[in-house]
Amino acid sequence: MEKRLLWALAALCAVVAVAAVGQEKKPLSPPGQAKLTFADGKTVTIDYSRPSMRGRKIFGGLVPYDRVWRTGANAATSLKTDVDLDIGGTTVPKGSYTLYTLPGVNSWQLIVNKQTGQWGTEYNQSQDLARIPMRVAQRSSALETFTISFDKTGGSSAVLKLEWENTVASVEVKEKAE
Repeated sequence: MEKRLLWALAALCAVVAVAAVGQEKKPLSPPGQAKLTFADGKTVTIDYSRPSMRGRKIFGGLVPYDRVWRTGANAATSLKTDVDLDIGGTTVPKGSYTLYTLPGVNSWQLIVNKQTGQWGTEYNQSQDLARIPMRVAQRSSALETFTISFDKTGGSSAVLKLEWENTVASVEVKEKAE
């Protein structure tokens, strides 16, 4: 009787362990932040999530061409600026926005959207402030983890870069004169 009870208890533990493994949630992509501080102390901050390639084809695969992409993973990518900006020739007033992109084989667009605080896949085109053309180039080597950065080009300007896999999409960002 005691052996049967032990075997039953062992079997129950095994079933619970298998069920628990099946219930594990895939971990969220880690957070990232790109911050630009102009010469006068005004800032632009982009908060996003940093997915990894993990052997997958990214652009034209996981991220389809010619479809709006959340520009990262998890929650929507946010842009906060305490100064009016000129992004690729388009005025973006100071405030909070969501960034999406429209990747293409040979061209990309940066989408600045007025809706904020939503999950990354909740895109509402009617809330677009602007769609801004981006330059696209090939990296010399693959980048495993999606990265957003600013490369300063002067006291009031920088290049915003989105890099992942073998692609670099970029656009100039300038502080608008008041």
